[in-house]
Amino acid sequence: MTRLLVRSFAFVLAAVLAGCATSGYYTQAFSGQLDLWQRMESIDDLLARPGTEAPVKVKLGRVRAIREFASRELGLPDNGSYRKYADLKRPFVVWNVFATEEFSLRPREWCFLVVGCVSYRGYFSKTGVDAYAEELKSEGYDVFVGGVPAYSTLGYFDDPVLSTFINYPETELARLIFHELSHQLLYVPSDSAFNESFAATVELEGVRRWIETHGKQADKDLFAAAQTRRQDYLALVDQYRGKLNELYTLPQASADKRAGKRQLFEALQADYQRLKASWGGFAGYDWIFKQNLNNAFFVSNALYTQLVPAFQALLARSGGDLQRFYSESGALAGKSREAREASFAELLNSAGGKTAVAAPVH
Repeated sequence: MTRLLVRSFAFVLAAVLAGCATSGYYTQAFSGQLDLWQRMESIDDLLARPGTEAPVKVKLGRVRAIREFASRELGLPDNGSYRKYADLKRPFVVWNVFATEEFSLRPREWCFLVVGCVSYRGYFSKTGVDAYAEELKSEGYDVFVGGVPAYSTLGYFDDPVLSTFINYPETELARLIFHELSHQLLYVPSDSAFNESFAATVELEGVRRWIETHGKQADKDLFAAAQTRRQDYLALVDQYRGKLNELYTLPQASADKRAGKRQLFEALQADYQRLKASWGGFAGYDWIFKQNLNNAFFVSNALYTQLVPAFQALLARSGGDLQRFYSESGALAGKSREAREASFAELLNSAGGKTAVAAPVH
């Protein structure tokens, strides 16, 4: 821990010196990360400890098996990540805030050391994110806040299993761990769509292989049903993203655009209720639609999905060989943004317009 603290203080000091106006933000980020580290305990120790509750032991035992599978069968980093556990005693580890202008779906970006520019800003406390969200609203932005159960430190530190997701169904646990480890394998600064879509593709292939090896028919059925609902949800969101884009390009007065925007979001809410009924009342997406949805909501979804079909086409072209897929993805990462976009356009065309099915993770 001492070595980690030295590295972390150096990192945060550099971040603060790079931009004094954001020193308060970096301070809360470091404090939150430090609190997380102080709560970590070895999973092996917890499994051996007589006082560990039986349900937690069962979950941690499955996590350990998933973690070994990730490196052995998927070729994901074999390090100290997801070999410790931290009970945070809150529903999310961080909350992300997204922002757009009133008549635009283009996200505002924030730039940081190491990760580059991203389309969200994360806070370890709900109070902190809400205060910043209100500040953005006062500047005229559309704002959306979403809770995040996990995030990756990109291999700089060992990320733990958290209480925020330990009780997920087994396939969802596997999905999340595969996703976050993928960020440690490949990450392009300032290209959130690339990073999230790459990780989402690895997670989906990883879960498919995990179920084939370890799952029961019930697991397969549950995962298939969850994927179908994600597909339906994302198709609905994509439909309204297109309608809003069309509205914002019309040569109308702001008042007319504002009225049209309100009507589209009301229609989106109504269509979600119909979709929910077709799922037999499944309420897993209610937390999203209970919020005051706006343009920024679409940003939080697009980050995780827009390039998944392209990466899936690349995986298919690699013959399902993950090592080859990682290598070819790394080659894409090394290209200029313009060259990457051209390659993705070609891959998306080969995918035949297939809709992505990955849901937001972090």
